[in-house]
Amino acid sequence: MIVSMTGFGDATAEKDGTHYSVEIRSLNNRFFKASIKLPENVSGLEPELETMLREQLGRGSITYILKMRSQSAEAAYLINTQALEAYLEQLHKIKSKSANLTIDLGALLALPGVCQEPRDDSDEIERHGPMVREMTVKAIIKLNTMRAREGEALFNDLMKHAKTISTNLAEIAKRAPFVIDDYHRRLSQRVNMLISKAELQVNQADLLREVAVFAERADISEEIQRLTSHLEAFESACRTSEHAGRKLDFITQEMLREANTIASKANDAQIARHIVEIKGAIDRLKEQVQNVE
Repeated sequence: MIVSMTGFGDATAEKDGTHYSVEIRSLNNRFFKASIKLPENVSGLEPELETMLREQLGRGSITYILKMRSQSAEAAYLINTQALEAYLEQLHKIKSKSANLTIDLGALLALPGVCQEPRDDSDEIERHGPMVREMTVKAIIKLNTMRAREGEALFNDLMKHAKTISTNLAEIAKRAPFVIDDYHRRLSQRVNMLISKAELQVNQADLLREVAVFAERADISEEIQRLTSHLEAFESACRTSEHAGRKLDFITQEMLREANTIASKANDAQIARHIVEIKGAIDRLKEQVQNVE
C-alpha cells in the first residue's frame, strides 16, 4: 500500500541528567532532502543520522531537530584561568593609565579562549550517541505510522478518481461503435441535400470510401485499451508498492496522453463530454500523487 510523504514523529527521554527531544517532520519532495539541526557538541552525528533517515524514509523534504538539556554540573563550561589572568593583566596595565576604566566580568568570559566546552566532540558523541540513535528510531517509527495512515486516506481518494475515469471510459467504449454510423448518416444527408438542390449524382462508392477514411482516422479502440491498461497498472502500483510515487506520476502522464488522443480523434459531442470528466479526474490524480512517497 502506498504511503504519504507528509508526517510527523517525535520522541523524548531523560538519562544521566540530560533531557533529549527529537522531532522529525516530512513534506512532499521529488527527491530526498534532509535538514538536520543538532546541538554543536554532537554535530558529528549528522552524517549517521542522515543515513538513517534516507534508508527509512525514501524521499521527501525531511526536517530533523534534536534538542538536549543537561541539568548536571558536568554541563558547565570550563574557565581557562590562565587565559583569563592574561586578559586581566593586560587590562590592569591599561587601567593604570585611565582611572575611569571599568572591567566587566561577563565581557571577559566572552573573550576567545576563556570559556571552553567541558568535553571534546568525540567524548560527547560517545556519551550521547546511543540515546540519540534510540530516540531517532522511535521518532521514525511514529513518523512512518502517520505516513502510512495518511497513505491509506490518499489511496481511497486516488481510487475514487480512478473510478470516475473508469466509468466515463466505459461510456466512451459503448458510444464509439456508433460514431461511424452517425457520421455516415450525417454525410449521406448532407450529400443528398446538395444533390437535390443541384440535381447532381454522387457515386455510392465514393461516399463509402469517405466514410472508411473517417472510420480509420476516428478509431479510438487502441487508445481505450491503453487507457484501461494504465488504470489497471495505476491501481496495482497503489496496492503493492510503498514507494510508487514516481511510477504513479509517470502513469498519470500517459493516461492524460491517451485521453487527449481520444479527444482529438473522436469527433463526437457525447465522447467529448466524457473526456472532460476523465481529464479533470486525471488532473486530480496528478496533483495527489505528488504526495505519494
